[in-house]
Amino acid sequence: MKIGFDIMGGDFAPKEAILGAVLALAELGADDTIVLIGDKEQAEKLLQSQGVSDSRFEFVHTTEVIGMGEHPTKAISQKKDSSISIGFKLLASKQVDAFVSAGNTGAMLVGSMFTVKPIEGVIRPTITATIPKPNGKFGLLLDVGANADCKPDVLYQFAVLGSLMMKHVHGYSDPRIGLLSIGEEKEKGNLVTISAHQLMEESNAFHFVGNVEGRDLLSDKSDVIVCEGFTGNVTLKAYEAFYYVMKKRGVQDAFLDRFDYENYGGTPILGVNAPVIIGHGISNAKAFKNMIFTARDVVKSDLCNIIREQFKNLVPIQ
Repeated sequence: MKIGFDIMGGDFAPKEAILGAVLALAELGADDTIVLIGDKEQAEKLLQSQGVSDSRFEFVHTTEVIGMGEHPTKAISQKKDSSISIGFKLLASKQVDAFVSAGNTGAMLVGSMFTVKPIEGVIRPTITATIPKPNGKFGLLLDVGANADCKPDVLYQFAVLGSLMMKHVHGYSDPRIGLLSIGEEKEKGNLVTISAHQLMEESNAFHFVGNVEGRDLLSDKSDVIVCEGFTGNVTLKAYEAFYYVMKKRGVQDAFLDRFDYENYGGTPILGVNAPVIIGHGISNAKAFKNMIFTARDVVKSDLCNIIREQFKNLVPIQ
């Protein structure tokens, strides 16, 4: 397996990216290769400073970087030799099996849409977040920012995508799907959630348990919670803010520590034709390492092909 790794993406790149690659390499199998995409000279110097032989990696040198604040579409089209653009080129040509970056999220989404492209039948690809639960389990929340506004059929597809990821990547045999709303009753919510509830209730593509409320996010009522990206992103960042406030106040708790984004690294873009992993812009070495492991798990699970087959057989929504 070859994992393409953008070493120029993120607020602390390339140093933290390289350190993360070194940590990952120590635990990956002999048949796994990390392809470092970015400034080769900087990478080699950082590897030498860690006493790591650069022969253990493959390199693809690039001369440009897409900044975190750049316009995604313009940057992808104009910066052809950026680490993100080259990473997608390698992925599309199957020179790598997955592409990982903590760079410009918009550019990663644009690259996914226009280079490897959405799987046929997928209306909008989505990204997820991992939500730990007090009982030791965890759940998925999606979408968390790729799609601020969604129609009911898009939320329905998110349920399909989330169910497949939970089943085939995380090993849940029958993932329970909940729809985030303002009440448990199916009549509660806005026009979108009420219509989405009806679609999900009538479907046999996944195990739907009905509406869930904000207070259910940490309960074991569901394994996957579906919402539009606006709500999901606000929810995710509220969790992050709570975590950082508690840590700053010196609160020590094993459950609280599970909210640290470093433990999860990144999220796959669900619904595109090849494994693409997006990481947090403030990622450190541990987070980068876990991004690479996420890529490995998604490739091993054959998730993209499983989604492709599922959508071939998915009954069209009327």
